[in-house]
Amino acid sequence: MLDGGELDVLTGDYLAELTMLILGRDRMRDPSLGYAKTFLRQLEGCLGTALDRRVKIVTNAGGLNPAGLAAAIGALADRLGLTVRVGYVEGDAVARPDALAANAYLGAFGIAACLDGGADVVVTGRVTDASLVVGPAVAHFGWGRDDLDALAGATVAGHLVECGAQVTGGNFSFFTELPDGGHRPGFPIAELHPDGSSVLTKHPGTGGAVTVETVTAQLLYEVAGPAYLGPDVVTRLDTVRLSQDGPDRVRVTGVRGTPPPPTLKVGVNNLGGFRNSMTFVLCGLDIPAKAALVRGQIEEAVGTEGLEFTLARTDHPDAADTEAASALLHVHLRDGDKARAGRAFSAAAVELALASYPGCTLTTLPGDATAYGVFTADTLPQDEVAHVAVLPGGARMPIAPPARTAALPTDPAGPDGSTVVDPAGPGRVAVEPTRGTRPTRRGALGELVGARSGDKGGDANLGVWARTDATWAWLRDWLTVERLAALLPETAPLAVDRYELPNLRAVNFVIRGLLGPGVAASTRFDPQAKALGELLRSRLVDLPAGRPGDAPGEDLP
Repeated sequence: MLDGGELDVLTGDYLAELTMLILGRDRMRDPSLGYAKTFLRQLEGCLGTALDRRVKIVTNAGGLNPAGLAAAIGALADRLGLTVRVGYVEGDAVARPDALAANAYLGAFGIAACLDGGADVVVTGRVTDASLVVGPAVAHFGWGRDDLDALAGATVAGHLVECGAQVTGGNFSFFTELPDGGHRPGFPIAELHPDGSSVLTKHPGTGGAVTVETVTAQLLYEVAGPAYLGPDVVTRLDTVRLSQDGPDRVRVTGVRGTPPPPTLKVGVNNLGGFRNSMTFVLCGLDIPAKAALVRGQIEEAVGTEGLEFTLARTDHPDAADTEAASALLHVHLRDGDKARAGRAFSAAAVELALASYPGCTLTTLPGDATAYGVFTADTLPQDEVAHVAVLPGGARMPIAPPARTAALPTDPAGPDGSTVVDPAGPGRVAVEPTRGTRPTRRGALGELVGARSGDKGGDANLGVWARTDATWAWLRDWLTVERLAALLPETAPLAVDRYELPNLRAVNFVIRGLLGPGVAASTRFDPQAKALGELLRSRLVDLPAGRPGDAPGEDLP
């Protein structure tokens, strides 16, 4: 990014819910840690280049100890013979004696204050991911708290680049269509404008692509309803408009913002206990009976509390090799007692090797239990959080909370309980009438739609977008909450919120509780729901039949 072309600010997003747990455990072992050590290693090879090119660096790698990382950067610069001005943002840490870590999601104005104060590098703790981009924009354009549309536009740009190459073709449903087949996508660049609009692009000669669809995919990632909450602004995702602005350039316009809520989100990480897992290979005939035998034997050996059994039917009939003929029985145990979850459990599983089902074997060795964490979200009034920018030189500048806030917005519900938003403007309900019977053909849903999924604590989000207007006319009626439950049965017993984003030709589902107590504690095969969208796309359904070029809303390509 530093060598490939023009750049004003280089951002680095190092924090996730799971990362905060890891950093919390680091700091328990050594109070001087609590920041992302990988950032320092990466900075060593490029700090001089950034200073020579006058590129500012803004990162949340400070984690639980932004002051500690700022000091470490200063020591690194001294060792390299460089002069660097470092500012940092603190105040996100919230006093919760019963928590491993509790941190409020701060906004962008502390970052802006550090840049205005002459910082070459700005380090933060837990800020919203988008704030890493919004902060430099505030400093550059001089936006104030009331420039809500501009702040919202920059928030969208920040959300788009926060996951790096994921907006330039990384993890893209249609990766086979990319110029390099998705082999080495370049990192994205957001060109920001004074009104908050932006152009997403990348350095010339880098891989991947920047198209309306790659941008749509990232825009749908880990979001909920059309009202995207933030500490500085509520961004209306239903107002975002994307247009191709040339090769590898997508223009983002029309974004509207409303006042932020009076509260900040607080992420709370706790140690939840200890966990262990063993996997049995069940080969050939009588798979359900073999799984039942193992279950009974394990429950008799260690008791039933905290046990979870998942049978993955990966076996094929009349297979020519062992792997193709085998199913996997995953056995998980979570417990507050490290000894019970450790060798007592894993040894009991291994000891069945000569006394259980025919062909008994395991893919795992006996081992000790590991600690797991539980993430929960809370809120605090904005004026109860001491947001402070520490400028180069040590001066401390308190960042006042927004004077103008508004109650949390609610989106209107359609007749099936889903949220339907009229593209004419936020807050208006538009119900599409059911269309008549059309000819269909059997095929994978992913032939017509793309998807992107991810985690939000114990919830999962699943965004699905149509590739054409004609497909969207079908998708918005067809893909209901009930249809999703039929295609993904594990969602059927859960509460599911459905939102429509017509400007993006997309629907977004938030599946409550799919990941249990959260990523670090989840025993689901796909604990962060990253593959949930691809699972949906693989399902065989009755697709509308048609030919390319048919009239939108009638037949589909």
